[in-house]
Amino acid sequence: MLTAILAYLSVGLIAGFLAGLLGVGGGLVIVPALLYVFALLGLPPEHHQHLALGTSMATIVFTGIASFKAHHARGAVRWSVVKSITPGILLGTFAGAQLAAFVPALGLQWFFVAFAYLVAVQMLLDFKPKPSRALPGKGGMTAVGTSIGLVSSWVGIGGGSLSVPFMTLCNVPVKEAIGTSAAIGFPIALAGALGYVVSGWSASLPQGALGFVYLPALAGIVLASFPMAKVGAAAAHRLPVPVLKKCFAALLIVLASKMLWSLLKSS
Repeated sequence: MLTAILAYLSVGLIAGFLAGLLGVGGGLVIVPALLYVFALLGLPPEHHQHLALGTSMATIVFTGIASFKAHHARGAVRWSVVKSITPGILLGTFAGAQLAAFVPALGLQWFFVAFAYLVAVQMLLDFKPKPSRALPGKGGMTAVGTSIGLVSSWVGIGGGSLSVPFMTLCNVPVKEAIGTSAAIGFPIALAGALGYVVSGWSASLPQGALGFVYLPALAGIVLASFPMAKVGAAAAHRLPVPVLKKCFAALLIVLASKMLWSLLKSS
């Protein structure tokens, strides 16, 4: 039990820092870490992936608040973007969380691996947008929000790995993209966590689970991640973001490769 508590706190420290630093929810770190801890605890293996995804979304509710408040204090949140993209975000995330209950855990793990590699490549290549490219209108923002919400719910993230690249491609300055992404992560996490609670309500789950949200893990991660999100946000306005994005891409490759190796061994 002590090992699990220390693991949750460690994951929270890293996830919280990344949430503030890069505008991501930290789910790409939280999900594989929880899979490892759940296996150590002997939780039902058929529910590992769903519990990891649901718990990850629930933690991002709290880190998202700390992160976007810190970025807002520095004037780095475009609330007009948050307002226009949120309806699609809520629709896509809640629907995706409901659909995830019908997708086998193995399928979600393969999806996670593919997504992590794609995000890492995007970060490493650092695509540059055309100077004339701008954010789409209301309909386009709703469509983008729905897509980001759907993918986020299946990967257990706050959407920053998608919304930051999208906004930078539309010529939003990177620090504003990070701050705005942190604010967008809150409705994603809220809808996703609720969706996983509902979709896992009737499943046979271990004690301490509220639907597909494992409360002991949620408490440990949030305890450490909430204050670290503020630290990460402060660092985002001081440190060279392009270098940090490449470091995060390297971390994604390591995590995805580890999960891919486990999948190949079990196949």
